[in-house]
Amino acid sequence: MLNEKIALITGASRGIGRATAIKFAENGAFIGINYLSNDDAAKQTLKLVKKAGSDGILLKADVSKPKEVELIVKELVNKKNQVDILINNAGIYLRHSFDKLDFITWNKIINNNLTSCYNVCKIVISHMKQNSKIVFISSQLAFRGSTHGADYATTKAGILGLMRSLALELGEKKINVNAIAPGVIDTDLLSNYSNEMKSKRAKEVPLKRLGTADDIANTCLFLSSNMSNYITGETINVNGGLYIH
Repeated sequence: MLNEKIALITGASRGIGRATAIKFAENGAFIGINYLSNDDAAKQTLKLVKKAGSDGILLKADVSKPKEVELIVKELVNKKNQVDILINNAGIYLRHSFDKLDFITWNKIINNNLTSCYNVCKIVISHMKQNSKIVFISSQLAFRGSTHGADYATTKAGILGLMRSLALELGEKKINVNAIAPGVIDTDLLSNYSNEMKSKRAKEVPLKRLGTADDIANTCLFLSSNMSNYITGETINVNGGLYIH
């Protein structure tokens, strides 16, 4: 589905980013594997990409910093000439109530989750041609809000505003821009959940299970392929029916 496509995936050393890198590799894409600090985890992603039958390049950078983004995009473009697919996945989630949310933490979450998307899009779009795809990873909390992550929910709502605006601006260039809003996904973001807590959350979902990183990766694949050529400005909810809009 993605033969000879060049994909840049931010936050690709683990979780949804890694699953998407592997899925894309299985479908023929060359993967730009962006990560922040865990060299071993990033190397493992590259190893899995190669095992899946494709290849990639490690692109270490803090995507909240424009100059670092410039360097990794330049490295990818120098190697592969262009970027066909951008998956804006990098982000962090620190659980705390609003009364415990200080200014430094607020800025950290805004920069890592939202400003990073601006930084990467700003630089990557000039290297995209017609029929390129941009996918943002948002969250159900963009709609619902959060009692333990007002900063995180704010960034995920902001991502949807950026996505819709870019869809309008880039439509005439035939660049599709969409988002995915995952529900409760069983990745390391749930590392503080006990098995009992996970089971309880799963029972709340109409499909009676938590989501997996592969569930999101499959949706990324659809939105990054020619199968979604007439879809832009949309948010696909992948939550097992937990929140029906």
